Amino acid sequence: MRVLGIDPGLRNMGWGVIDAEGSRLTHVANGIIHSVPGALAERLHQLHRELTDVFATFQPDTAAVEQTFVNKDAVGTLKLGQARGIALLVPAQAGLTVGEYAPNAVKKTVVGVGHAAKEQVQHMVKLQLPGVKLAGADAADALAIAICHAFHAQTGNRQKALRKAGA
Repeated sequence: MRVLGIDPGLRNMGWGVIDAEGSRLTHVANGIIHSVPGALAERLHQLHRELTDVFATFQPDTAAVEQTFVNKDAVGTLKLGQARGIALLVPAQAGLTVGEYAPNAVKKTVVGVGHAAKEQVQHMVKLQLPGVKLAGADAADALAIAICHAFHAQTGNRQKALRKAGA
């Protein structure tokens, strides 16, 4: 299963692609889409275009996006929500269902602690994907989201198999 993890952001949108075969995870690629300052519509279009290119290049089987938390800056939260909309739209256009995970759920899955620091997340991503060269913190977060989704997908498949066996 090829998983695309996306860390949404209007200025920097992180992405990471992994292959998951059973419990074995392999790094495929990661990067950050940097939008150029300008009109919001142009920035969103750029994010859409570049994320679509990532999608076409790596052809994931599934995708996951980090959920947005609300902060004190309502305008910033709204803009982040619009970038998140792009992150949800691109995989949906390809017919994929998209997993959504709260930041604490991602950290708890990858690090074991829901309030882990960014450095801890990066360290655990490097441990789980040996030899990975991170494009930056946003790419590391995207890989963590992909790892989280792969883990939850495998757990869900195991639970379905157990239910079938018991039926």
